[in-house]
Amino acid sequence: METNADYTKPLDLTEIRGQIDALDNELAALFVRRMALCAEVAAYKKQTAKAVRDASRENAIVARLTDGLSEKDAKAVDALYRTIFEISRASQQELLAGDVKNSALYEELKNAMAHKTAFPETPTVACQGVEGAYSSLACRKLFKQPEILYFKDFEGVFRSVESGLCRYGVLPFENSIHGSVTEVYDRLSSGRVKVAASVKLPIHHALLAAKGTSLDDITEIYSHKQAIGQCSDFLTAHRHIKVNICENTAVAAKRVSESGRRDIAALSSEACAALYGLDILGRDLQNSDVNYTMFYCITKDLEIVGEVDKAAFMFNVPNRTGSLADVLGRFAAYGINLIKIESKPICGKDFEFMFYAEADCKGLDEPLVRLLCELSESLEVFHLIGAYKELAPEDTQAAKAVKA
Repeated sequence: METNADYTKPLDLTEIRGQIDALDNELAALFVRRMALCAEVAAYKKQTAKAVRDASRENAIVARLTDGLSEKDAKAVDALYRTIFEISRASQQELLAGDVKNSALYEELKNAMAHKTAFPETPTVACQGVEGAYSSLACRKLFKQPEILYFKDFEGVFRSVESGLCRYGVLPFENSIHGSVTEVYDRLSSGRVKVAASVKLPIHHALLAAKGTSLDDITEIYSHKQAIGQCSDFLTAHRHIKVNICENTAVAAKRVSESGRRDIAALSSEACAALYGLDILGRDLQNSDVNYTMFYCITKDLEIVGEVDKAAFMFNVPNRTGSLADVLGRFAAYGINLIKIESKPICGKDFEFMFYAEADCKGLDEPLVRLLCELSESLEVFHLIGAYKELAPEDTQAAKAVKA
């Protein structure tokens, strides 16, 4: 009787997992030994003032380890060791950083935490536009009875805060449909103001016109470019209507009201209809019902208001392979979750970029403070934009007043 020479013993999952566990134990022990040697490398680099990253050395290791492997295995080994290199670099950076308590940012954070406060009820606050602007609505969500000073443009808001004319300023930063407000983003990159809080508002655009006007009468529409972008579907469906950009949605409504004309309209908030005596020709004209704008409350100096759940910062990195990965790897090594990163061209530079990032946090704990201070010392440009709480609708002054 013939037997099957190719017969193999049935697979036993428990036995296979046991072999994997044994290998994992060896790998973990070897990894710990490798990290200990990396600490010795860091000490050498500190003595000799050598850079942490040695790309040629990393590439040589990967080339040696993948030589002779199949393409599939080579890719897996490459990915594994690139991760190991990131962890190693982050560890070396931490060992080389020294005492962050000597950094200027540490002193700034320490001082702000020592004077942790709550928002005053009746501060002087700068907003762009006129009464009825979305910024003023956000302002009243943050403060109980603010004294609002209106400025023609965003620059006026920034200057009023920097000069001390207003303690706070409220500005739109990002919309869920149309993206970042470029002028505000660019101005924040100077690092001359800080963010004390953020509040997210649902945005509903309406078409406003003089009383007795119909949509068929309209030949021109006025609004801010963000609102125009958010309502692009509606405007595309009415291509015959000329679109004009103005400083602010509330400014647009006021202009329509004061013009006496019955052939122009404004994309603005419904609140502006009552405020400026206009009819509503259409409601919810934004491209999506899920339309939110994030507003920042800015201050001249760093203020910690309430419990911090987010830290925002801007930085740039050298234009070389792996420089951004080095920075991001350090957040992973510290166990800090980056929830946003965005690049923007630096004005006046030849395709050089500033990066804006946000980290999720529960207070200013030691790992976060340490890493922020390390980055402020090691990067050519690093600005802490703010450590603040993102306020939900139920946290705002308006909601508290309703509950009371």
